[in-house]
Amino acid sequence: MASNSFGNLFRFTTWGESHGPAIGVAIDGCPPLIPLTEEDIQPWMDRRKPGQSKFTTQRQESDKVKILSGVFEGVTTGAPISLLIENEDARSKDYDDIKDKFRPGHADYTYWVKYGIRDYRGGGRSSARETACRVAAGAVARKILGPGITVRGAVVQIGPHKVDRAKWDWNEVGQNPLNCPDAYTAAEWATYLDDIRKNGSSIGAVVELVASGVPAGLGEPIYDKLDSDIARALMSINAVKGVEIGSGFASAELSGEENADEMRMGENDIPHFLSNNAGGILGGISSGQDIVARFAVKPTSSILTPRQTVNKAGQNTDISTKGRHDPCIGIRAVPVGEAMLACVLADHLLRHRSTRAKA
Repeated sequence: MASNSFGNLFRFTTWGESHGPAIGVAIDGCPPLIPLTEEDIQPWMDRRKPGQSKFTTQRQESDKVKILSGVFEGVTTGAPISLLIENEDARSKDYDDIKDKFRPGHADYTYWVKYGIRDYRGGGRSSARETACRVAAGAVARKILGPGITVRGAVVQIGPHKVDRAKWDWNEVGQNPLNCPDAYTAAEWATYLDDIRKNGSSIGAVVELVASGVPAGLGEPIYDKLDSDIARALMSINAVKGVEIGSGFASAELSGEENADEMRMGENDIPHFLSNNAGGILGGISSGQDIVARFAVKPTSSILTPRQTVNKAGQNTDISTKGRHDPCIGIRAVPVGEAMLACVLADHLLRHRSTRAKA
């Protein structure tokens, strides 16, 4: 199986399966002498781990990270950093009844067609369990970015219900189980999602990411544009079916006058933009504005309602997926999206430093 790695100068490779003994990530390209401990990584892992509310899967994983290499006396050495996360609460027997059936909407059929074998225990390598490794890599990426660059995310839509942007409060995101930036909307979503959960169904969501403090000049023109790398990173997350930067698809409704991010000289002789329809990226290169990206997450197809499918013998059958699943996987996708954005920015920051003209 190829393509388990992501990035250029900052590059990580994930390994492991949903119901195997452990999962992990090897990170290459991290500069030396960066302070890094397991305590630096764990808070980000805790935001993604399952079982924290009734709105996520009840699988109980502590997601404790162990640093196996690349760190000595509390700082990175420049050698590859290896991180281990043990699986503690896998229940493979939950999948015994459907091991020969292909779950609609999942990667069961395509993995089987491509490889001639598939791990039916929670999807194996195709499971969103793999995203824990990405969050660990993102924690290291944040250390490279430093405190001047912040990457934040929030759920802005669940099903047809959108957040009230007039009441947006970043501090509220960590105060409710839905990663919603508005307490009133979060309460409405909770009622809506509880009904979906009790019915054994699921629903999709939209996540918005904002990176602040990104300097102008990151990104490579033409094929390694910053926005194209961000789009690729976010599209690689399980269940993501759409990505937009800045105004995204809404820009199709704007006139040239409305869409143009006009400029005026600001403080310290640095241009100031009057709007941010471009999402902080022009010509594939960061402009110094906030980088804004959104991605749409489909509802999980692991639902109790029987669905039509086929089995490996080519027979028509029905399937109902039992076990422990998120009624809205977009909620736990927030820290994953943040991590992937941080990894892209760290990669481009290192590339930028390596190619800048020396004075």
